[in-house]
Amino acid sequence: MCTVCGCETGEMKIDGAQSRGHGHSHAPGFTQERMVQIETDILAKNNEYAAANREVFAGSNVLALNLVSSPGSGKTTLLTRTIEDIAGNTSLAVIEGDQQTTNDADRIRETGVQAVQINTGKGCHLDGHMVGHALEKLSIEDGILFIENVGNLVCPASFDLGEAHKVVILSVTEGEDKPIKYPDMFHASDVMLLTKTDLLPYLDFDVDLCLDYARRVNPNIEIFQVSPKTGEGMQNWYSWIASRQASNEIARSG
Repeated sequence: MCTVCGCETGEMKIDGAQSRGHGHSHAPGFTQERMVQIETDILAKNNEYAAANREVFAGSNVLALNLVSSPGSGKTTLLTRTIEDIAGNTSLAVIEGDQQTTNDADRIRETGVQAVQINTGKGCHLDGHMVGHALEKLSIEDGILFIENVGNLVCPASFDLGEAHKVVILSVTEGEDKPIKYPDMFHASDVMLLTKTDLLPYLDFDVDLCLDYARRVNPNIEIFQVSPKTGEGMQNWYSWIASRQASNEIARSG
């Protein structure tokens, strides 16, 4: 798997049958070994930027949370509800990642919270360098930074942004097998928010099976079932944020 663009390399399966992948046709002339080296170098450089971001967060006592999901999971709706409910308790800021448009950042700004939009063009994820530049436009201290990543359950799993935790959001409209279809993302995440639970009466979605899949991939993942529309379960999510922020402050003072 290419950690840069998410495309398949080498062998792949079509309807269960083994077949050849396209062999990185987007980079003709490059051998598989050379592509692996390029990917390794890119991730190493990204980790340097992420480490620098982490120092900034530590110095400013900022808890950074990287929100990841597939497109249409309801990340922005969940985020705006979260902001509206906890804004009076702490300082907040948001970095929005999308390939195009400022729609989500505009929605965040309507809540009164500062937001910076990153448009990645053809890029399918945020990286540490992008986030570092966005931080230059934000003013936040002793608070929480939400990073809403580009909708993608593949590449963001590999790219550290300097965050304290990855939070994967899965809606009940997507199917309960997402954790085993995209195991890297769920393995990399500390929390899973199963959202849009108000729609469960209208869907054929096996909650228990979904949670079982997630815990098979990551036995330590914390899971909260939430509905931003009704508010059900959201307080558990807020309590988790508050506990992580308290831990962040204790670690800084120590």
